[in-house]
Amino acid sequence: MDRKKIKLGIAPIAWTNDDMPDLGRENTFEQCISEMALAGYKGTEIGNKYPVRAKQLKKALTLRKLKVANSWFSTYLLDKPYEQVEKEFVKKCKFLKSAGAKVIGVSEQTHSIQGDMSKAVFKCKYVLDDAEWKTLADGLNKLGQVALSMGMTMVFHHHMGTVVQTAAEIDRLMELTDEDKVGLLFDSGHLAYCGEDYLAVLKKYARRTRHVHLKDIRGEVVKKVKEEGLSFLQGVRLGTFTVPGDGEIDFKPIFDILDESGYEGWMIVEAEQDPAIANPLEYALKARKYIRKTAGI
Repeated sequence: MDRKKIKLGIAPIAWTNDDMPDLGRENTFEQCISEMALAGYKGTEIGNKYPVRAKQLKKALTLRKLKVANSWFSTYLLDKPYEQVEKEFVKKCKFLKSAGAKVIGVSEQTHSIQGDMSKAVFKCKYVLDDAEWKTLADGLNKLGQVALSMGMTMVFHHHMGTVVQTAAEIDRLMELTDEDKVGLLFDSGHLAYCGEDYLAVLKKYARRTRHVHLKDIRGEVVKKVKEEGLSFLQGVRLGTFTVPGDGEIDFKPIFDILDESGYEGWMIVEAEQDPAIANPLEYALKARKYIRKTAGI
């Protein structure tokens, strides 16, 4: 891959889990970003321990030669008035832009079961009707236009347990939204988790992919989650996810598709695990070595 086009970062969720703060409670913000830099990464997404003032965040990252790549933003377009969602979205975009980021990743959280320990992730997922799809798509098109007007790129993050999880749901979303306003955040781990052909999805939407999460899975844990009716977060605790090079996904074809499509932007290693079991620095180094060998960057 072209080193000039690709920037490699890592998410802080390996150090401290946003959804289950007890995982990695002992790890500080400073330790997290210092170990990211030590492992050879150039960027980070934003976690719950990061400074809420852009100037303070940017200074801490600059000292370590890191940049902000992206941040998660929860939309509730099916549950809240659009104006309220837009107001919160604009605030987040302003913060990200001040911190030096150019991308904002959104995920529709109305009806999401990803954070509900009582809901089986493979059995309880909500399915949208036609009217809800229209509401979601219309709202995302509007937010995407707002992002563009602010010099930001909006990408949509398909995710286990949410209303956009499967390949068919990604197809529907891409069909109903404006490609200039709504990009795709491609996440290898979430598509592999739900049994989809992640390479086919990437081939189909490579030129609409504007942010990438490099996430691997452990098949035996996914099997257990499915057979025992476990929740998404229970699976995380058991080790559903891991870093590239440690699980079942061969990332070479993923890198090849992105390279052939002319992808330019961030690739982010993301693997929420229990840091007491999977030492964050150790796994960050493992992923960095694998990506250097496999992608040539």
